Amino acid sequence: MADTKPAADKSDAGATPASTETYAIAEASGTQVWLQPNRYYDLDRIHAEVDATITLDNVLLVKDGGSTTLGQPYVKDASVSLKVMAHRRGPKIIVYKMRPKKKTRRKNGHRQELTRVMVESITVGGKSIS
Repeated sequence: MADTKPAADKSDAGATPASTETYAIAEASGTQVWLQPNRYYDLDRIHAEVDATITLDNVLLVKDGGSTTLGQPYVKDASVSLKVMAHRRGPKIIVYKMRPKKKTRRKNGHRQELTRVMVESITVGGKSIS
């Protein structure tokens, strides 16, 4: 079938976010996480009380509008401030193992322990950029 959308709409389909966007990529819970201000994220369980503030110092990249700062391996004097909103559990994952012709079956379930955090600010060199 022919596509009836105008040509102007096709150019936006795979476009990247606006260049004025502020974000940071930081290490949290052994993974690299893309963090934007005033958004919440579910990370692996962090041992902190609800409403506590956590600071991530292992920031790998910071983008503020048009300028990008890339760390080698970390950005100097950069940090991300997170507020713990709640402790949750992820969706249940079913693990089923079977050996054919052996009458061996094992069914197991797993729910990952998660912490929901809100990004309060991204700071570089003591100056908040968000």
